[in-house]
Amino acid sequence: MRNNFLLLLFSSLFINTQIADAQTKVKKSKKPNIIWIMSDDHSFQTISAYGHPISQLAPTPNIDRIAEKGVVFDQAFVENSICTPSRATLLTGMYSKNHGQTHFGYGLDSSKMFYSEYLQKAGYHTAVFGKWHLPVEPKGFTYYDIFEDQGDYYNPTFRNSSTNGKYIQEKGYATTLVTDHALAWLDKEKDKEEPFCLVILHKAPHRNWMPDLKYLNAYEDVTFPEPPTLFDDYKTRGEQMKVHELSVANHLGYAFDLKVEALKDVPTQDYIRDSWPLAMNRLDGEQRAIWDKAYENIHRDFLLNKPTGKELVSWKYQRYIRDYCKTVKSVDEEVGRILNYLKQNGLEDNTMIVYTSDQGFFMGEHGLYDKRFMYEESFRTPLIMSYPSQIEGGWRSDKLVQNIDFAPTILDVAGVAIPKDMDGKSLIPILKKDKNLKWRDMLYYAYYDYPAVGAVRPHYGVRTDRYKLIHWKNIDPKTKLSEFDHWEFYDLKKDPQETNNVYNKPSYGKIIKTLKEQIKPFEKSM
Repeated sequence: MRNNFLLLLFSSLFINTQIADAQTKVKKSKKPNIIWIMSDDHSFQTISAYGHPISQLAPTPNIDRIAEKGVVFDQAFVENSICTPSRATLLTGMYSKNHGQTHFGYGLDSSKMFYSEYLQKAGYHTAVFGKWHLPVEPKGFTYYDIFEDQGDYYNPTFRNSSTNGKYIQEKGYATTLVTDHALAWLDKEKDKEEPFCLVILHKAPHRNWMPDLKYLNAYEDVTFPEPPTLFDDYKTRGEQMKVHELSVANHLGYAFDLKVEALKDVPTQDYIRDSWPLAMNRLDGEQRAIWDKAYENIHRDFLLNKPTGKELVSWKYQRYIRDYCKTVKSVDEEVGRILNYLKQNGLEDNTMIVYTSDQGFFMGEHGLYDKRFMYEESFRTPLIMSYPSQIEGGWRSDKLVQNIDFAPTILDVAGVAIPKDMDGKSLIPILKKDKNLKWRDMLYYAYYDYPAVGAVRPHYGVRTDRYKLIHWKNIDPKTKLSEFDHWEFYDLKKDPQETNNVYNKPSYGKIIKTLKEQIKPFEKSM
């Protein structure tokens, strides 16, 4: 009798333990973890999952791992292609005109709720690491560890939740250090019952494309293909394309951008010339010796055999792309570290992981570098998402999605109601292939930041799956220069490179009229 009683007791305890473990697993599975990785100025052209010729020579195998298990969005865009507005849009799910951060350095309405605040209320542990770069403090984050201003590539300074506002310098490369901090936080979170949302915001590959010292010589033997529009003459466009300051030919700085220090007398913008020693002064003596050795031959060859004309533009293009891809190489490597950690710790299946950028970037198209314009390479952004336990992987979406959709998607996957003041929509129905889904057929864009670096004039527009209408608007009442009030219209099916403005072609009159009606609600924000 006694033995039977003990057997029954132990059996009962075992069953109850199994039930408790099962309940714990169910509890965890109901609240997925979220990892959102956003780089700065990372072009879709330099992610090999997108198949562009540049990325085939400088592949991104780790970012591609997310694509293999997830979904690649082929038509993902931003609503304002510049850093701080884009970051504010990620946090609020709103257009720039609604959250207030229309310009680079100011404007965000601090009363607007961030998705992180909603997640915290729902029981999530939240953390953000890297480039915050907003005029308000991080809200809704259990922990943060962020750069000073935009951050430095070498030996950057950070402040976190416990440094009382003080920035502390660390030795190392920014991209690696951000991942180090994020993984250290994950190590403390991985065994907790509460779900987590980890936001990793890399500085790279932002200008001026300073590679990790171990990759200074990468791609030096590679000749990257030039885009067909590298020498675009803008003949069908307006005056605004004659006054910008973002051309490969005329505006990449020899020292700051192209790393040719000996050309001290070459005119360039003051902020760029003054920034160069600040960036290089971050290196200690040992690090600087490694840098000098790597670039010594490049400097010597250029100074002894300086090309001219189109050959000089081609040389600048190769230097720019090589250094840009070197910084991307580090980002991809650090994405791999995050993915490996998830797999090794059994977190892979119940974690939605996203890779994106705060906007696109020109890789020489239209003779440009940088962003800001509504042309595709700047307007379009990479977006790759995976969630192995819930979403079928290995396919592509052609739906028109935008960064206003990021915050609603994060809340939706966490089971949090999407606030009515968010302008975006959750992407989860797309990811789950909802056959009854009614999705948008038009995207809106607006760029406000003028006068500013790059001298890109304010403009706004709409894009459908085939057409794009852009209105360049002169907003300076003192000048009243009518030549800066200009319309562009592109048939992207016939002209994917956007070289032929057909705004005045009669056969497009009807669709242009329709798009002008659609754009009207947004005109007042300019």
